[in-house]
Amino acid sequence: MLKSLALTVALALGLPMAAAAQHAEAHVENYSFPYEGPFGTFDQNQLQRGLQIYTEVCAACHGLEYVSYRTLAEEGGPALPEDQMRAYAAQFEVFDESLADGEGDYRTATPADYFGQSALGNAPDLSLMAKARAGFHGPYGTGLSQLFNGMGGGEYIASILTGYHEAPECAPEDFDGYYNVAFAAGGYPDSCKDEDGHHTVPGSWIGMPPPLLGEDVTFADDHSNELHHEAVDVAAFLMWTAEPHMAARKQVGLAGVIGLTLLAVLLYLTNKRLWAPHKPKGRKEEA
Repeated sequence: MLKSLALTVALALGLPMAAAAQHAEAHVENYSFPYEGPFGTFDQNQLQRGLQIYTEVCAACHGLEYVSYRTLAEEGGPALPEDQMRAYAAQFEVFDESLADGEGDYRTATPADYFGQSALGNAPDLSLMAKARAGFHGPYGTGLSQLFNGMGGGEYIASILTGYHEAPECAPEDFDGYYNVAFAAGGYPDSCKDEDGHHTVPGSWIGMPPPLLGEDVTFADDHSNELHHEAVDVAAFLMWTAEPHMAARKQVGLAGVIGLTLLAVLLYLTNKRLWAPHKPKGRKEEA
């Protein structure tokens, strides 16, 4: 009955649910990000490190076609100085259909242009990936815990990047893909299933080879470049690309809550002052 109630509430609230036919369990690490919580904000230095990781590693395959270069200079994000933002954009070229008599040609990118599309057809765009993937799922396969823990998109991405392991003994050596304990939507060998068809090891096999190995980049602030730190930094950056105005949204929401609270108090006091004297008083019970 509790399972049915949880399912009903999830449907009523429009919360995402885990696929019922999915037998795999993914191990998503609950990382700590500075943007979490009602008062959390993005760490500017972390976003700059994440941008560097994306540029030097991820951009070879994945795009950010919904992110413009000029947002890199905005407050609440990487906040690059204006000259650095323009210099960063100038590293790339974009195809402009208005050039070459309407036939189009490539030109140097400007701050108003957007990051390019994915270089590989099977490489998804990462602009909104942190909001499109849920790392946390509630009880009974529903997303109820997301009300308290958030979507967990950053945790999901960081867990994928650190979730590559040696294939378990149950898997054949020639099975396609790379074993990842945080990825549950990939291929899975029958030899790793029990007699009821349930998966005996977490995760599944993903087609993408490990993009980060640790010590892939050297940061200007001498921050650690171990695999764990690189994964968290680029995951935070991708959360910013998915919701660049998160800090402003939280400020507006907090101001709204405070305003509504004050309004409720004022309405209560007004009611007491204006209407309380006119309300009939109850008769005292006779002894």
